[in-house]
Amino acid sequence: MKTNEGVYMSELHYYREIDSEAWESDVVNSDRPVVVDFYSDECPPCDALAPKFSSLAALWHKDVNFVKIFRQQNRPLAEKLGVRGSPTVLFFNNGTETGNRLSGGIRRSDLLRNLEAMVPVERAETIRCAQTPVRSSCDVLVIGAGPAGLTAGMYTGQAKLKTVIVDTGLSGGNVATTHQVGNFPGFSKPVPGWQLAHNMTEHAKTAGCLFREAVDVTAFDPERREVVLDGVETVSARYVVIATGNSPRPIGIPGEKEYKGKGISYCATCDGKYYEGKEVVVIGGGNSALEESLFLSTYASKLTLIHRRGQFRADKGIQEKVRTVSNIESLMSHQPTAFIRREDGRMQVELVSTEDGTSKTIVTDGVFVFAGMMTNLPPGTEKLARDEFGAVLGNEDMESNIPDIYIAGDARAKRYRQITTAVNDGTAAAMAITRRHYG
Repeated sequence: MKTNEGVYMSELHYYREIDSEAWESDVVNSDRPVVVDFYSDECPPCDALAPKFSSLAALWHKDVNFVKIFRQQNRPLAEKLGVRGSPTVLFFNNGTETGNRLSGGIRRSDLLRNLEAMVPVERAETIRCAQTPVRSSCDVLVIGAGPAGLTAGMYTGQAKLKTVIVDTGLSGGNVATTHQVGNFPGFSKPVPGWQLAHNMTEHAKTAGCLFREAVDVTAFDPERREVVLDGVETVSARYVVIATGNSPRPIGIPGEKEYKGKGISYCATCDGKYYEGKEVVVIGGGNSALEESLFLSTYASKLTLIHRRGQFRADKGIQEKVRTVSNIESLMSHQPTAFIRREDGRMQVELVSTEDGTSKTIVTDGVFVFAGMMTNLPPGTEKLARDEFGAVLGNEDMESNIPDIYIAGDARAKRYRQITTAVNDGTAAAMAITRRHYG
């Protein structure tokens, strides 16, 4: 309910909704620390943040004021403060902004870290101890909100099974950060990755799925089928679908994170077609790097294959094939040190020789990094049977070696990893669960 003072107070809400006219009095001149959430409507990250903001306000409202501002109706104030996206959370003490601004998929742990820095250590510990653990249950728990998890949730939700989908980030998985998707059935023209991810998420929500996004998976017990989120909520389920996917192994140099999906790609099949007649650079020396280079060479006018060693690690047969392709050049004994996006939109790759330390620069249209993949799995999954690469083994019904634990998507051991194969896995897992549940 809303009190006369304008403070929302329910079981989980203790915050004040203000506008720009109240900024000076409620934030700048406040005699207490203030947390400000600039939010928007039709904003999935804002929806993911709302319950965390409310629950922390319930715990901390005696020491810190919590306020929310509708950014779209207070644009001059937002622009003055340099707030350009929603949600954005700011922290103020004595009228001065402190701590780190948070935006996008905001985790509870990041909010908590800033809150604890605003009060004395002893008081922060007292508030932390006052947190009451929460338990909930469902029929199907899906860990991972990429195409496989969203598809599984859509099917089980439509089958009237209470389904909770959990993700450490925002829903959509790697698809959400893909520039364009041109090989998903039903879309004859390329569709932006974020749009496809949004459509899948909305479909799962329409089917009745509940979401826990941008959470920390504190613990997972596959045999008890329980997961602990943010160290606070324990969710138990009758069935669990693990659809946590995998991630390209980053090489960890400046510019890599900033330009992912904006000149730097990790998927030739996804993005190769956008470099028709252009120049590209491929980083890597294993089978994947050389195989993807062969594929990319059918689009690119020139491809430079860069490897830090003097010899490739790939199979000899693949190496021989690469040597026969006229538009592939190899630059051995060099490793990248930085990626820079130029004003003309091209990518600049800074390199250093691993033999004599000399520097070199290559300007290209796009960069593809193939330094291997990492299977993403929650803690507590050590007993799941895996292949030599760490991917989880599953049968045609996506069943793992642990009863009622299913595996779907890129975290599953399989030959091909595409959006379409992830959707297939999610479908198979959900149908197997439905058949088992209803007999």
